[in-house]
Amino acid sequence: MERVIKPPVDWQSVQLVIFDCDGVLTDGKMIYGPSDTFHPMEIKNFNAHDGLGFTLLRQAGLLMAIITGRYSSALKYRCNILKIKYLYQNVEHKLKKAEELLTKLNLSWQQAVYMGDDYNDVPCMQMSAFSVCPADAVLEVQKLADMVTSKKGGDGAARELIDFILKKKGLYEQAVDAYLQSISS
Repeated sequence: MERVIKPPVDWQSVQLVIFDCDGVLTDGKMIYGPSDTFHPMEIKNFNAHDGLGFTLLRQAGLLMAIITGRYSSALKYRCNILKIKYLYQNVEHKLKKAEELLTKLNLSWQQAVYMGDDYNDVPCMQMSAFSVCPADAVLEVQKLADMVTSKKGGDGAARELIDFILKKKGLYEQAVDAYLQSISS
């Protein structure tokens, strides 16, 4: 695997941010507990700062999606709370699913940022306008990413990326002001 040389990012054209879940929005640990059904209950730790970051993305008019290789009812619940419309779980081929989403939204890869942490994210990372991984991503994936956050997965890495994008687009202050207005009226 080699790092793909990409053209400079046109931040004003970026409209979509795609995230993996385990290892990006969570620390990647899977905690199973007892359940009344055949399958054990799965517990995930999500970061509140990441959650508010998703709200800021929405305030700025950007689209967001999560494409993950596993199914989790906890993730489904989290996406409902955060009003993340595009959630795709049990996805074996993330690149194919991301391309279907881009077609549905009438967008190109040059309008998308992708954040992942492991080998199954590499094809999407290579195609996106800008690729990011958390500080604790697989070392080889870190070498391929356009940016490695200072935060680990599940510890604010997604928020770090969100703030970075909003600042690059010149929308950070506007998104924060819109959020603060929405909670004070």
